[in-house]
Formats: sequence, structure tokens, C-alpha cells
Amino acid sequence: MIRKAGKKDANGGGSDGKLEDTIDSLFTLPLAEFTGARNILATRLKKEGRANDADRVKLLGKPSVSAWAVNQLYWNHRDAFDELIATSKHFRPASSRLAGRVAGMRDSLEARRESLTSLSELATEILTEAGHNPSPDTMRRILTTLEAMSAYALLPDGPTPGRLTHDVDPPSFESLALLMSGGGQMEESVTPSRRSDKSSSKTRGKTTTTAEVRRIEEFRQAKITAAKASLQEAKKSFSDARAKVQNLDSVQKKANAQVKEAEKQKRQVESLLEKATAAYDDAVSRAEAVDAEAREAAQSVEEAKHTVEEATKELESLLRASPRK
Repeated sequence: MIRKAGKKDANGGGSDGKLEDTIDSLFTLPLAEFTGARNILATRLKKEGRANDADRVKLLGKPSVSAWAVNQLYWNHRDAFDELIATSKHFRPASSRLAGRVAGMRDSLEARRESLTSLSELATEILTEAGHNPSPDTMRRILTTLEAMSAYALLPDGPTPGRLTHDVDPPSFESLALLMSGGGQMEESVTPSRRSDKSSSKTRGKTTTTAEVRRIEEFRQAKITAAKASLQEAKKSFSDARAKVQNLDSVQKKANAQVKEAEKQKRQVESLLEKATAAYDDAVSRAEAVDAEAREAAQSVEEAKHTVEEATKELESLLRASPRK
């Protein structure tokens, strides 16, 4: 069976029980804080003279992102996690009446699918809130580990939930086949005195075949669940990409409109500049013409002034030369 581990205070470590609680607390921390907290705990244990415990803590590996997410499902969403384990335990055979078992198996598989879907959604939220990318590959590994943990719930000495450091692969087919066959001790509907070796062999073959079918179906459903998660992620990525493209398209249209407006203004400015240049040239020409006319007028004034002076002198001379009466 899967071993239970309780979530306790992270400041323990005085006794064996408190040490277990403290080790549990390490796996509840944000992933980036795990290594530092582990090293601090190991150092403290060594100073307390607990070298063996310190060495044990040092050997605790930092979980992978997917294993960390499964740990958080165990610590923070225990009801949903235990529900998955419970659906797996329903597959444990209690009778050789295969028809009844197969009829109930469909309901158990449906409950298992729903549980995996719920846990997958929770894992996506956990990863996103912690700043990790819930990529399709990460979600596939999470679902595989959840499937494996649920399968190990039917077997002794499974991995400790809440303390995973890496992804977990499902148990071997031989292990599950042995379990599904009830370890060779399933209830029999036929009395031993009337059972022949041949019918016993057929029963075992039929049981193993049913277990194999169930196992194949479980893996198929796990793949379907993983594919659904991948499809959801792909749809989200597609939606985000499409929204980004639409946004960029809108920005591009605005940029194009701004370019056209700038070109229009440029043409207007160029036209105004041409007109201003022409007006300036015309004004310069006029100024030069006026200046020339002004110089000519000044020359005419000087000439007229000289003429007046000469005429005045001549008049005065004539007046002086005139006989007095």
C-alpha cells in the first residue's frame, strides 16, 4: 500500500517523529526554496550530533517540476488525491464472477477519468500560480505519475506520496497481473471437489486475460486523459497565438495608417516648402529690383539737386548783372 505521510510544522526535527514531519514540510515548500531549506536542516541536525539523520536529509533530492506538482496535489488537495486512490482500489478483485466485475469496472474507469481530469486542472493551476509552465510534456508526466501512484495503491511498498523527487512509472504488468489474480487466492464459485485441473487453468487464464484487458484499458484512458490535457494546452496556445496575431494585425494597420498620414503631411510640407521657397525667391528678386530703383531714384535726386543748384547760381548771377534803375 502507499505509505502515508503527514503535513506538519517545518520547524521540527527534535525527535524521529518531528524529523519525519520536518522532512514532509520540505516537500510543501516552493520548489526554489527546497535545496536551501534542506541544507539548513541537515546542518542543524549535524550540529545536534545527529549525523545519520543529517546524512539522510542531505540525500533528499530536489523534486522535478512535475513531481513537485504531484506532491502539492497531495498536500493541498488531499480529498481529490485520495479520491483517485479510492477509484483504483475499486479494481481489486473480490470475486471470480467476471460479468459482475466487468459491469462495475466501467463505472470505476469513468470515476477514475473524472478524478484524473480534476487533478490535471488543479495541477495546471498550481504550476501557473507558482510561475512554472504547465507545458503538454509536463502535464503528461504529471498524469503518468498520478496513474502510477493510483496503481501502487493496490500494491505493498509503493512510493511515499507527498515526497516524490522524480516522475513515477507504473508498476510492471506482472505485479498488477498477480494482484488482479488475487495472488492465486480469489474466491471461487465452483467447489474444489468438482474442479478439474483443466477448468482451474482456464479460470486462471481468464483472470489473467481480464487483468491484461483492464491494464490496457487503464493505459488507454491515461493516454486519452493526457491527450485531452495536451489538446487543451494546444487550444490555449492557439487561442493566445491567434489573439496575438490579431493584436499585431491591428497594430500593423494603425502603423500603416500613421505612415500614410505622415506621408501625406510630408507631401503637404514639401508643397508648402516649395511655395515658401518660390515666395522667398520672388521677394528677394523684388527686393533687388526695388533696391536698384531706389539707387536710380537717389541718383536722379542728386542730379536734380545739382541742376537746382546750378540753376540757382545762374539766376543769382543774372540778377547781379542786371542794371539798376
